[in-house]
Amino acid sequence: MTDLSPMRAELARHYDLRPSMQAAEATRDIHARMARVVPLADWARHAPYVLAINRLKAERNAVILAHNYMTPDIFHGVADVVGDSLQLAVKAVEVQADVIVQCGVHFMAETSKILNPGKTVLIPDMGAGCSLAESITPDGIAQMRAQYPGAPVVSYVNTTAAVKAASDICCTSSNAAQIVAAMESDTVIMTPDQYLAQNVARQVPGKRVVWWEGSCIVHERFSAADLRDFRSFQPDTTIIAHPECPPDVVAEADFSGSTAGIIDFVHRMRPAKALLVTECSMASNIADELPEVEFVGPCNMCPYMKMITLEKVLWSLHSMTTPVEVEPEIAARARIAVQRMIDLSRKPAA
Repeated sequence: MTDLSPMRAELARHYDLRPSMQAAEATRDIHARMARVVPLADWARHAPYVLAINRLKAERNAVILAHNYMTPDIFHGVADVVGDSLQLAVKAVEVQADVIVQCGVHFMAETSKILNPGKTVLIPDMGAGCSLAESITPDGIAQMRAQYPGAPVVSYVNTTAAVKAASDICCTSSNAAQIVAAMESDTVIMTPDQYLAQNVARQVPGKRVVWWEGSCIVHERFSAADLRDFRSFQPDTTIIAHPECPPDVVAEADFSGSTAGIIDFVHRMRPAKALLVTECSMASNIADELPEVEFVGPCNMCPYMKMITLEKVLWSLHSMTTPVEVEPEIAARARIAVQRMIDLSRKPAA
């Protein structure tokens, strides 16, 4: 485990980070966005960090992009832009700040750097990786191309810059079916998430979708049997699954969508009870917006996402670490694949 003592000592020299009810009162409007899931006593511990981070953002001309899997204190407390991978990629192009702090995993920070080569992109913990991103390499892409000559490669954004550079186009869970349907070839290679690919294949029956056998450590652990058992116990619950879950899990759900799609569905439908079959912070981040919805049931936590904490965000802005760099030639090729995805996503689906 990394020794955080030097970082904490340095921060303590510059900021008063002791739990403070005064700071909690000063940020009561922020706390109101998460009061259902973050007790005021806990907020008193977070509030000094939130105040310090928000001051530093102004001083550094920085913006914080936060994925939907961030904890509520980050998601509501300091983030300027929140969303799924597609939303963050689109917004990364639009931000005017000099510094981007990526509250998410490493491939997301790489994507922001690819799209903003002239900006400083920081990630609060360089160790925040991704099981999907680690499951595929450019050599794996080459193997798939050799096995299916002429088939375009659609790579999930949950990949390294080098893999994006070796691909024809990227996709996210929110636009994967649209991207695959738009490919001219009858056969389409999808990497690296086998379950996303299988779920997309059901949505786009006119294409032969072949895939790399990677998976997400959060979503692969859910089982259809678990959902059936839960439904028998609480039959009035609306089950909502992420498409990185195995197809039999998605088949048991009432709705399947990206993190942004899940949030939109719950806002529109407002079920009395909802089980979100995805990462744990999803329900926490929208609970206060939907007081009439009871969020129930199991979830799985992403250990990589949880490596990003308020303390590390503050250190990142204070010390301007850790910068994410992408080799220019790889960035240029990866940018083409990401930009193709963004451009195609803006077109109405056929």
